[in-house]
Amino acid sequence: MDLEKHPAAPAPAPAPEAPVAPSAPAAGRLRASDADRDRIAQILADALAEGRLTADEHSERLDTLYAVKTVGELEVLVRDLPAGAAAAGAHRAAAPAPASPGTGPVESVVAVCSSSARRGRWRPGAHTRAVSVLGDITIDLTEAVFEQQLTEFNVVSVLGNVEILVPENVTLRGYGSGVLGNFEVRGEGAAADPQAPVVIVRGFALLGNIEARPKLGARLVDLAGRLRKRLG
Repeated sequence: MDLEKHPAAPAPAPAPEAPVAPSAPAAGRLRASDADRDRIAQILADALAEGRLTADEHSERLDTLYAVKTVGELEVLVRDLPAGAAAAGAHRAAAPAPASPGTGPVESVVAVCSSSARRGRWRPGAHTRAVSVLGDITIDLTEAVFEQQLTEFNVVSVLGNVEILVPENVTLRGYGSGVLGNFEVRGEGAAADPQAPVVIVRGFALLGNIEARPKLGARLVDLAGRLRKRLG
């Protein structure tokens, strides 16, 4: 019997694989963003205000915060704190969301062949960018009204000068370098008020100067009361 030959039907195309969310260990190896560091810094600041951390413990963890590189290393710093444990549980229960940008706008102070200053009774934002090119910038925080626990300055000086003054009871931290220039943060080891705001200066000086230091005799007052009111 003569059978008619027919071409074989093409096999159905395989269904596309659904994307697999990164596991918790893989997510922990992601590089930390500025928003990740801000989140951990706020948890540490709240723990200090609540008395869960001593001033020395807070200072040690804050230094480590800006030295480590991955999200997993950041979470270790708050694993023994209530907010950190809750965040870790939520992180394991759901796939990690993309890191959101830092809260609040970034303020800018720029001086190009000129001078610029912030001083007196003013409210610094959580993030401020200062750029000096052949110019002078003075940022005086001794009479400033702090509306957040952590205030950060990102500074670039090229053939210029940037000076940042803080009250003597504020915690001051610096992370930066200079190329044929100077980056200097004084008073980092001084005993600060554990309830006081934390000011972080990160910068780079190229043939320029960046200096941050406490101004002796200038102090913020009633810090503990204001922080308790904010936390309440």
